[in-house]
This record gives sequence, C-alpha cells and structure tokens, in this order.
Amino acid sequence: MRRISSKTTFFYKRVFPVSWFGFLLLFVGVGSFTGASSGRMPPLPFWLVPIFMAVIGYVIMRKLVFDLVDEVWDAGDALIVRSADREDRVALSSIMNVSYSPFVNPPRVTLTLRQQSLFGKQISFSAPARFVPFARSPMVDELIERVDAARRR
Repeated sequence: MRRISSKTTFFYKRVFPVSWFGFLLLFVGVGSFTGASSGRMPPLPFWLVPIFMAVIGYVIMRKLVFDLVDEVWDAGDALIVRSADREDRVALSSIMNVSYSPFVNPPRVTLTLRQQSLFGKQISFSAPARFVPFARSPMVDELIERVDAARRR
C-alpha cells in the first residue's frame, strides 16, 4: 500500500489551530494583564479584533481543515481511509467523482461516493504538496483514471 494523502495533515488539523487560538489567547491575556497592572483597561478594539480573528479563523478552519481525514492509503482496488481511531475501505468502483482543489491551503482532494461510508458521502483529504503549485497533480490524475476504469468493469 502507498500513502496518497499528505503527511502534513496532522500539522494542519492539530498543531496549527492550537497555535492560532493559543496566540490569540496569549495576546489578549498579556494585554489584559498589562492594562490591569497599569490601572487602565484596553480600549474596545483591543477586544474586538482578536474575537473577530478567532471567529474568522474558526470558520475557515472548519470549512477547509477540520473535515479532512487523517490518512488515505492506496490498496489497489480500494482506498483505506483512516481518521482518529476509525478506518474504512472504499472500493474504487464506489467513487462517483474525484475533485482536486490546488488553490487552497492545504490542497485538497474530495471523493464523492455512491453510497454512504463511515465518513459520510464525501471524503476529503489533503493532497501531497507539490513544488509547482499550479500544475496538475499526477497522483490525482492517476486516481481519476483508476476510478474510471473500475467503474467500467
């Protein structure tokens, strides 16, 4: 079996959100402590900007990162999908569509399935990073061809 998902998924799903929200909390905490020790509270924009950044960050991460599965492995006639402690086997013939979005960070591949799986009707994973960001992904092109061949059988 070979891995077709990115190894950086852990960073995007676990490390980056903790550092993003941790930085915002640290910023507000240090500013509040500094303001309280000087006897003046920070102005209203000091509170609104980090709250706005937290809300926008959460919405973007929920849309682009939190729904990614952890690993996708190619097992020949099927894909092994793992996320947290769950694992599912998805036959290539049960994949209805493969879409690739290279212009988001992380680049994502979304599989639309004919039947509901353990992870839902759509499975998204992070594609491996490429040095030429605007070029087509050979891994995705190969997967599309293999899915098409499996459906024709």
